[in-house]
Amino acid sequence: MKIKKIASMLMASVLALSLSACGLSSAPAEAPADTAAPAAEAPAEEAAPADEAPAEEAASDAEAAGDPAVTLVMAEVNPLDTIVGRMDMKFKEEVEKLSGGSISIDLQASGVLGSENDVLDAMLGGAGTIQMSRISAFALTNYGGEKSKLLSIPYTFADREHFWNFVHSDLAQEFLNEPSEKGAGVRGLFYGEEGFRHFFTKDPVEKVEDFAGMKIRVSNDPVMVGMVNGLGASATEIAFGELYSALQTGVCDGAEQPTANYKSNAFDEVAPNFILDGHTLGAVQVIITDEAWNSLTEAQQAAVTEASQIASDFCHEISEEAENEVLEQLKAEGVNVVEVTDKTPWQEACKAVIEENTSDQAELYQQILDLAN
Repeated sequence: MKIKKIASMLMASVLALSLSACGLSSAPAEAPADTAAPAAEAPAEEAAPADEAPAEEAASDAEAAGDPAVTLVMAEVNPLDTIVGRMDMKFKEEVEKLSGGSISIDLQASGVLGSENDVLDAMLGGAGTIQMSRISAFALTNYGGEKSKLLSIPYTFADREHFWNFVHSDLAQEFLNEPSEKGAGVRGLFYGEEGFRHFFTKDPVEKVEDFAGMKIRVSNDPVMVGMVNGLGASATEIAFGELYSALQTGVCDGAEQPTANYKSNAFDEVAPNFILDGHTLGAVQVIITDEAWNSLTEAQQAAVTEASQIASDFCHEISEEAENEVLEQLKAEGVNVVEVTDKTPWQEACKAVIEENTSDQAELYQQILDLAN
């Protein structure tokens, strides 16, 4: 019996070794639960080799986790419910998501950091308190962006799609890069728009001649000053933050803004006549200081670049509908909305300022005009 028992044990051992060699295992259902995970994870590790991952996944969360945490302060002069405010929010959301949370954007809206010129001065002065801003394209004219001046020339863009044809052309990147290439210390990331800009006044205006003697608020921009003077009004420089009270007290008689900004800043309360002359399309840029850009890793720069495209497309998507919705609200609330059916007299009044501000870049300006549908 003892011999038989030993023989049986030897046979069991041989059988177990044989099964093991063949890659078989005994009753998996009886395996402890905490030993099942490694077997389940093994195929996942082999399923997607790194060199076969899609290009858009290159800046994955895992990679971004190794990037340094960065907070970028971004200035916006308008409220967040405007077209550009919504664009800014989309940009912030996408940057933070695509960077895996390594970049945080501290978006300061409604002009709490000052006017566009105040912000540019702070960005270029090296204080390091503001790294990014959404600004009007023409604001860069005095900061190395001479080409961007062409975007604010009256009656340049025939319609909204004309502007977006420019944005999607090779010229756009050339304009964005210009300040940095000239050593100004900032670079453009992407373009957006805040709708067509129109005049609004305290007293009714039906035609160009009605501007005679009026004081119309302008920013510190020679093109805008020339346009207002050409219309027969008196250009009056007033800070944007002081515009409401200036209209209220009679320091000025009118101004000009995109439709959404006119409503959002409650200018209709003090200047209830809105004249749809559409003299310019409100071309805007989001810019970043070269110092801030160069501090980002390659993965973070890629995230910002991708977010820029998404935010620009988002602006294109919402701008016309948002503008029309606000216009209908203004009409419903009793604002005197004046349709300008013939813009020829307006264009003729601005002829001198157009020629004066495009003559030194005539060929480039013609290229922009040629992008019309």
